[in-house]
Amino acid sequence: MTSPASAKHAVINQSPPFEDVNLFELDRPLVDALAFNDASSAFIEHSGFGKLWGSAEMADRARRANENTPKLRTFDARGNRRDEVEFHPAYHELMMASVAAGIHNSTWTVDGKPKGRASETVRAAKFYMAAQVETGHLCPITMTRAAVGALASQPDVLAQVMPIIGSETYDPSFKPWFEKTGMTLGMGMTERQGGTDVRANMTFAKRDGDAFQITGHKWFMSAPMCDAFLVLAQEESGLSCFFMPRFRPDGSLNALNFQRLKDKLGNRSNASSEVEFNEAYALRVGEEGKGIRTIIQMVQLTRQDCAIASAGLMRSGLVHALHHTRHRSVFQKHLADQPMMQSVLADMALHVEATTALVMRLCRAFDQAPEDSMEAAYMRFLTPVVKYWVCKSAPGFLYEAMECLGGNGYVEEGILARHYREAPVNAIWEGSGNVMCLDVLRALSREGDAATGVLQELMLETQGLPGASDAASFVIRCLLRPDSERAARQAVEVLAMLAATAALNMIHPPHAELFARTRLDGPRSMLYGAAEFTEVQARGLLERALPL
Repeated sequence: MTSPASAKHAVINQSPPFEDVNLFELDRPLVDALAFNDASSAFIEHSGFGKLWGSAEMADRARRANENTPKLRTFDARGNRRDEVEFHPAYHELMMASVAAGIHNSTWTVDGKPKGRASETVRAAKFYMAAQVETGHLCPITMTRAAVGALASQPDVLAQVMPIIGSETYDPSFKPWFEKTGMTLGMGMTERQGGTDVRANMTFAKRDGDAFQITGHKWFMSAPMCDAFLVLAQEESGLSCFFMPRFRPDGSLNALNFQRLKDKLGNRSNASSEVEFNEAYALRVGEEGKGIRTIIQMVQLTRQDCAIASAGLMRSGLVHALHHTRHRSVFQKHLADQPMMQSVLADMALHVEATTALVMRLCRAFDQAPEDSMEAAYMRFLTPVVKYWVCKSAPGFLYEAMECLGGNGYVEEGILARHYREAPVNAIWEGSGNVMCLDVLRALSREGDAATGVLQELMLETQGLPGASDAASFVIRCLLRPDSERAARQAVEVLAMLAATAALNMIHPPHAELFARTRLDGPRSMLYGAAEFTEVQARGLLERALPL
């Protein structure tokens, strides 16, 4: 018999931790999306990755990496300039796991060419699962992978660094990149006076033999402990792109003087900095004055990862909410069985399933773009569309997930408060919502026929689904009107949902019909749980999201 004293302190009606689970095998929408997009050959690899990243050990590393934030050491004990950022060991352990899995390089061949086949989709699944555990460390991971796309414009530089980028060894030592067994790359574009308007940049480059001296500043330079950075600086003919290492060729520290680390709302495990360049050594990448065109190859890939990471954050929010409500009893029933809560969870599950289908469909376009002009058009036209909708969905979605846990969702001991603080960065970074919509309009003006072909294909793939035809007509009408900027946000949001419907229809048509009916067919609620599902439909969505 339980004593009164022990009963007083007993913990009952609480959900167990959602850990020591396989993030891949429990995710039927992800498994099906990968199978449709030709990535089923990596299922064993993905299962091993999902088991590791679903472990209690990885969850604890994520917690410790965020509780013990990076520290800038500007000088050493003798007053010498050092500009070194120190991280907690847990951060390095997360980096080691991601690098060992090839998330930073697996879409490239040994000579820096696109690997093709399903490499983008295979990698995306790992990135998606890692984001469910700890997103901050993925910043240097994604920039390293994406930098190769820009470095392709300078084959001699790419040939030097690719053998080290191609390594799956994480080397956090602070020494020249050419002495290391592995390296990471960051990026510096924006300045305090310009932000998104990088043509207003005041940093300038002066030729110094075969290299350049860069003088100026960057208001945001992400991951300052990377081994090299791609930065923008002015030359006589305009902005150029440069490869700027932390150390000069002679092994001395390069003149990157970090002013401070940003005190950010989220993304706490990752360092972001303000920096001054004082005649810093750099090599030009690409043509003089064509820096935006060069670095946009990197930006396109980082935008893709923003969408994948936001989808992963929402997936994590959903499963933590669903796991909790299946264990928590209220009024003699589990929360997940209460009709109103079931509606909320089912609506959230439908959103995540459609989002997962859409981001993996986008990755398939990245895989096939080099050989298929239609897929290339899909990639160019829909990357900003997908980033806009998926990334802007995440903060509100994660708030709803927190509410499913009640007060437990709002405290820092759980993962959802961290996810909630993390969520906005992907919508802000690499082009805010307005920039994404302007990019869609720009793609229409430059490649109207290709973009129209993508829209026509989406119409065929959603033919007969509720509201799809009207949605497509609305998008065309808004984007082609003379003052299209004023309607661009609504048009891009509808276009994203139409594309998500099409992607989901290829994988699970019954849920595509539900998604179209609740998102495209007539007025819809801004909040989750207002759509009406039958009990069978709700249980079907939840069983696919997280099997009992």
